[in-house]
Amino acid sequence: MEKIKMATPLVEMDGDEMTRILWQTIKDELLLPFVELKTEYYDLGLACREQTGDQVTVDAAMATKKYGVAVKCATITPNAARVEEYGLSQMWKSPNGTIRALLDGTVFRAPILVKGIEPYIRNWEKPITLARHAYGDVYKATEMKIPGKGRCELVYTAEDGSETRSLVHAFEGPGIVQGMHNVNASIEDFARCCFNFGLDTRQDVWFASKDTISKQYDHTFKDIFQEIFDAEYKDRFEEAGITYFYTLIDDAVARVVKSKGGYIWACKNYDGDVMSDMVATAFGSLAMMTSVLVSPDGKYEYEAAHGTVQRHYYQHLEGKKTSTNPVATIFAWTGALRKRGQLDGLADLAEFAGKLEQATIETIEAGKMTKDLAAITSLPEVTVCDSEEFIGAIRKRLSALL
Repeated sequence: MEKIKMATPLVEMDGDEMTRILWQTIKDELLLPFVELKTEYYDLGLACREQTGDQVTVDAAMATKKYGVAVKCATITPNAARVEEYGLSQMWKSPNGTIRALLDGTVFRAPILVKGIEPYIRNWEKPITLARHAYGDVYKATEMKIPGKGRCELVYTAEDGSETRSLVHAFEGPGIVQGMHNVNASIEDFARCCFNFGLDTRQDVWFASKDTISKQYDHTFKDIFQEIFDAEYKDRFEEAGITYFYTLIDDAVARVVKSKGGYIWACKNYDGDVMSDMVATAFGSLAMMTSVLVSPDGKYEYEAAHGTVQRHYYQHLEGKKTSTNPVATIFAWTGALRKRGQLDGLADLAEFAGKLEQATIETIEAGKMTKDLAAITSLPEVTVCDSEEFIGAIRKRLSALL
């Protein structure tokens, strides 16, 4: 068949360890034989981030702003052990955090459902999309160890030099303190991203925080969501037959567990970080979770929701075959290709993305899967594949569909 052509490049962000290996295999086996792939490439592997002083991450984010659609491989966020392992000059920040801050976007994560991989929560029938605010809170916090007795205060100095003070704590001995912030403009963007995504996907939107305890910080989130909904979205939601719902975060957790799914659950930054892993695991596997960062001005960055699979990478370096699940990484590519096709009016590119997703799901439902899925499937007969065999089986099915 003639290869599908692209008009505008995708921003391609390469990554680290086992996911980097799978990234290239997916391109070689599932994309390049069928698509004249057009990308602007950025290497976000840890070695390149070290060489460029992490400027490559900023450049990739700026390119995403320029071209509108990006696809990203999983990357390492170094801890002290990684600094020593890779000989780093410093403990570089999370590339995801940097990109999210520069795009000021919202992360939407949703499980990939396949027959034979049932959720641990039996009543979940539809995907739950977790919307995570991607700015501020604990991820931009300033922290301090308190050595002994003394007072700690929050101080706001206005432009005219006047001060507003609030006592954090009068310490009688050693302790710790943390100051975190957010800005109304980012919260407003977060709300609009969630409401727009709800309209696009025809799903109810839930938002949860802890305004009963955090009467100014969390309450501001609650108030902004409600004000924007009432002013801009209420009538549109009614026309679409969907609703907006606010509740406390602890009540939301109880409601989510008892629900059937099929809605967007919007959370503040830290809540979203924790709850997205809970939702992913309860649906079966982090390797079966899509993730897309959506900016307020309509830029999209697709990635897998999991890490770099370090343990399998070390096995790979020893020459051993690994059964690493590539599904979330495949779906990062399909999400980006579909969006690029939609934005550029290339129906064949968007259709190809759908066919590749179909081939991936049908391969699993036919009983061919990686070891992690074989351990939790309800299918009676399965074939456990290593990564290359699994991708090869997907390619066979994809070729037949095309």
